[in-house]
Amino acid sequence: MRQTLRLTILFMLFSVTCVGQNKQLLYDFNEVPQSLLLNPGMATSFKWYAGIPLISGISFQAGSSGITSNDLFAVDGVDFNTKFREKVINGMSFRDELSGTYQIELINIGFRSRKNDDVFYSFGAYNEGDAIGYYFKDYAQLAYEGNTNNLNKKFDLSHLKTRGEILNVYHFGINKRVSNQLSVGIRAKLYASFLNFSSTKNKGYFLTTEGQNNLLRTTLDADIEIRTSGIFELKDVLDDDAVANGSGISSILTKRALLGGNLGLGFDAGFTYNLDQRTTVTASVLDVGFIYHTKDTRTYSLRGTASTEGISFFIPADLNNPEDQWRNLVDELEALVPYTESSENYLTFRPTKLNASIRRDFGKQIESRENCYCTSTVGGNNRGQLYKNSFGAHLYAINRPRGPQAALTAFYQYRFGTIMSLKSTYTVDKFSATNIGLGGSIQMGAVNMYLMADNLLSYRNIADSRYASFQFGFNIISWGKK
Repeated sequence: MRQTLRLTILFMLFSVTCVGQNKQLLYDFNEVPQSLLLNPGMATSFKWYAGIPLISGISFQAGSSGITSNDLFAVDGVDFNTKFREKVINGMSFRDELSGTYQIELINIGFRSRKNDDVFYSFGAYNEGDAIGYYFKDYAQLAYEGNTNNLNKKFDLSHLKTRGEILNVYHFGINKRVSNQLSVGIRAKLYASFLNFSSTKNKGYFLTTEGQNNLLRTTLDADIEIRTSGIFELKDVLDDDAVANGSGISSILTKRALLGGNLGLGFDAGFTYNLDQRTTVTASVLDVGFIYHTKDTRTYSLRGTASTEGISFFIPADLNNPEDQWRNLVDELEALVPYTESSENYLTFRPTKLNASIRRDFGKQIESRENCYCTSTVGGNNRGQLYKNSFGAHLYAINRPRGPQAALTAFYQYRFGTIMSLKSTYTVDKFSATNIGLGGSIQMGAVNMYLMADNLLSYRNIADSRYASFQFGFNIISWGKK
């Protein structure tokens, strides 16, 4: 069982290095249909749209608030062990994180109601992976330095915090223009989990003090739990030589994608409100929801308190059977701090996200093109008015295991008529204070293409970057004809 637990921990640590979630370039970018996923209540001017399957929306984000690969592997004449000790063991905080997400749209379609021109429907599905792991500082120090030279130091077991998941999201949204000032929207979501791991509520300590009968006395006060779902069914297929790995895994993932796995429910909501003809405020809350894990679940726990000074030998009586002394010590510790494994069900909540923005339009008003198929008003506000320039600010926050994580963005958007729009951003967050991003949307007849990238200054030296993000996609859009 302990080997299984170790494999699970290694899987979790590997996962957070492979696969954040702020999409400040895409948010309130009304020319791109995917921005409706970030604010169900955005001002919509599409007649209908259809994302090109699998390439309508692809995004990837990853960030590290602690170190970069350049900190460890730069050719600077400093010994690697020295850099590892200074940069990792002693240099990082338990609040430093490695996190990221990816998202691939499977289908995304929207259309305006025939009965009510103020109502717009959208539906689709996407695959998403999200993971975060905080630096387990005291665990690392204990493993690296040992406990002999750390007398009276309480190593905090709560430093182990990590969570991650891969899932499909099926969604249906309704957007309504209530008036020239206000648009509102809501989106229902059905979650189909492929796999999940979570260990976020650990408590306790490991303490070494001077002993009375031996040199040292160690105390363990532990309340540790690791929960997983969807992992071991895949592991069993990989371990089964009688089953082809490819077909076996494909069969499992297909079943889970078709709602045969762990399921959950959630919703998004948002609004857009015009303070005046050129000033707009927006807000949205995303992924208010949960997943109930009932299939292929494993829960590992270690709970209890124990103190020991090791084995005391009485010579010569105990020299003939030292194994009994060791066995008695192990049995005593296992009784005081029992390790358990179970298959109980558990509930996880989605990482809820909040967006809010204010935008000011200025410059020349772009004339509508009412007699063409490409647009009548591409983007714009609730009144259908479009201006060459916009600037504003965007606040983003996400719920994480160590509390809310926020980012603040200033942006400027310039429109080349109704054909092309560019947006630049400057973002300050946990990962960087110099995050400059650039995104663009091009309308070529009915085809819309967008491309966006963050933290552009870091591309001079990717190895020294703490954050990277990109998004792109293709859509077919009808803006209507009059």
